[in-house]
Amino acid sequence: MRADTALVTGRDRIIKALNLEQPDRVPLWIHAINETSISNIAKVLFDNVPEAKPLVLMNREEMAALFTTALKLHVHLGIDGITTMEVDSGTLQDNGLYKNSWGCVMKLNPHGLPFLVEPPIKNREDVAHYTPPVLSPETLLLLNASVQATKGKLAQFFILRGTFVRNTRLRGMEQFLMDCMDDPVFVHELSNMTVEFNLNLIDTAMDMGAEIIVIEDDVADKNSTLLSPHLYAELIAPYNKRLVERVHSLGGHSVFHSDGNLWGIMDQIIDTGYHGLNPLEPGAGMDLGKMKTRHGDSLCLLGNIDCGQLLCNGTREDVDTAVLEAIQAAAPGGGYILCSSNSIHPGVKPENFITMVESANKYGKDYSEAKTT
Repeated sequence: MRADTALVTGRDRIIKALNLEQPDRVPLWIHAINETSISNIAKVLFDNVPEAKPLVLMNREEMAALFTTALKLHVHLGIDGITTMEVDSGTLQDNGLYKNSWGCVMKLNPHGLPFLVEPPIKNREDVAHYTPPVLSPETLLLLNASVQATKGKLAQFFILRGTFVRNTRLRGMEQFLMDCMDDPVFVHELSNMTVEFNLNLIDTAMDMGAEIIVIEDDVADKNSTLLSPHLYAELIAPYNKRLVERVHSLGGHSVFHSDGNLWGIMDQIIDTGYHGLNPLEPGAGMDLGKMKTRHGDSLCLLGNIDCGQLLCNGTREDVDTAVLEAIQAAAPGGGYILCSSNSIHPGVKPENFITMVESANKYGKDYSEAKTT
């Protein structure tokens, strides 16, 4: 190994790829990983792994144990970037629900994933009396732990919920989509409120050490965006652009995350100025080779290893083939970070996740000349 490559860190690889440069190997990243998945994968590799439970039900000590296990996974497997997000434990209620700091009443599914039951803003008049939450030391607890533990060796990703997601949680998905058509002035009021919260969150997170802000804004299903491109351009994109501009003004990188088919708004994603796009869901028509050809000179591509079917039901050989094909399609010339097509959820087989990582390390070192063996 040459002396200069011996000093390359995971952070170096991620930043090079986001800058559309070619690092020494394909970088690896986990966009998000469920608490149960952390435990399931860790049990394959380590002894004395703590049992999982939803983050919202954990105390500080349990969060610290979970984070320690997740960090151990990253280091052991050679993952180049680590992701944290805001902690919002909320208030537990007797009926199995909990209310988060935004006033959203949420319910946990059997895997601990929250979904909205009751939005806090039920009509236009509620906005006048509504106040977004105030950031507290608890909000960035995981980010602070990550920065202190990794000491610059791993790239620090921080997930921030974008304008569309913040607003749908305040109003409920169906009602917010109706608002976009019937009362755009009201939508602008909501967006101005949520973007101010997000700008403050960006400032605080980046001051603490976050380097890459992932604007998580799921705006599409497998067929198309949930809003027309016209409404997206009017009501959502300008506010996310303000977030991106703030990140860049502070010297950071930005990544747009949305599941689904995004082809209808790709021009807007490019114009917003993101450094990268994730997760490139193959089941929604987000073909990696096509994306590389059309937009690889403008965006770093992150993702595309199918977590809906492949990582859940495929064989290890299937996973190995998919990783090689992704590397061949997107890695030459730089600007590709390998990860799954969404979060590592409890349905993902631990052995398939581990195979994804091992195959990326196997093929990613000489990916400019990668070929089927």
